[in-house]
Amino acid sequence: MASQKLVLALIRAARPTFRNQNDKIAFAVHSSFLASGYVLTATGPQALSDDAFSDPSNDEVSVDHWNELNDEYAFVYANPEKGSEKVLVKCLVMNDKLLVHALTQGSSEPLSLEIDVGDYAEEDGGSNYSQQFKNLDKLVKRIDGDILSKLDGSAKASSSSRSSETSDRTRQELPDPVAGFGEPADPPTQIIFPSVPIGSGSDLVPGPAAGVFPSRGGHGIGGSMLVGPNDPRWFGGIGGDPAFPGGLPGVPPGARFDPYGPPGVPGFEPNKFARNPRRPGYDAHPDLQHFRRDADSDYI
Repeated sequence: MASQKLVLALIRAARPTFRNQNDKIAFAVHSSFLASGYVLTATGPQALSDDAFSDPSNDEVSVDHWNELNDEYAFVYANPEKGSEKVLVKCLVMNDKLLVHALTQGSSEPLSLEIDVGDYAEEDGGSNYSQQFKNLDKLVKRIDGDILSKLDGSAKASSSSRSSETSDRTRQELPDPVAGFGEPADPPTQIIFPSVPIGSGSDLVPGPAAGVFPSRGGHGIGGSMLVGPNDPRWFGGIGGDPAFPGGLPGVPPGARFDPYGPPGVPGFEPNKFARNPRRPGYDAHPDLQHFRRDADSDYI
């Protein structure tokens, strides 16, 4: 940040020759840029040339020829600490005012400052530079607030914008990540596995499979389609259902089940599965009576 003491020290070190009050204010503007870290790369007619911005050189030049133009001053600066962009500063004399414009390389909006020359420059001051100016501290603060600090802010914004553009370009060039890769794992979900039913259901209405919760209530029916010799449907009704008290409807006593088999194959004749009536005193099933003990004499 420029200060009155530093600006005055730079003026004294340069020992410029002033032709009028406008020269004094223009050189104070120049010294404020030097106090803020800028270096002079072109001045006078050279600063107004077409290649003032395009010249890649940032070498510092002398201040010679800075006031050769009539009612106009021009300076080109570079600040190595804030990037390679250059700044063109023009000072135009308009009656008793000095209009200062600063344009950053690549920008189309200049910064402007209007200075009343008589408020800051003495008409005479001899060889003592401190007496050439008045209210120098106020002038330096205006130059810093209206131009230098804004240039500094625009340089930071430009640098941030370039960094953002580079980051966006890099992000666009990167391939899309594989889904799920590098992402935090979801919290584990509690899974309740149903128990495996044992002995429930039948072949007519099977019970639930493993891993499936049983349905609520029954189906209103029960029993199996596999009928054995001692199935209750042959005797006391269907599973105790009072709707069929005498046994299976339409099944006469002594009925038998004829299994299907290949025709003409010995051992599958229907009479092989005929049910004999129960004999008094023998509690075996009629189809199993041929295994009784007293039947051994039939095979002797």
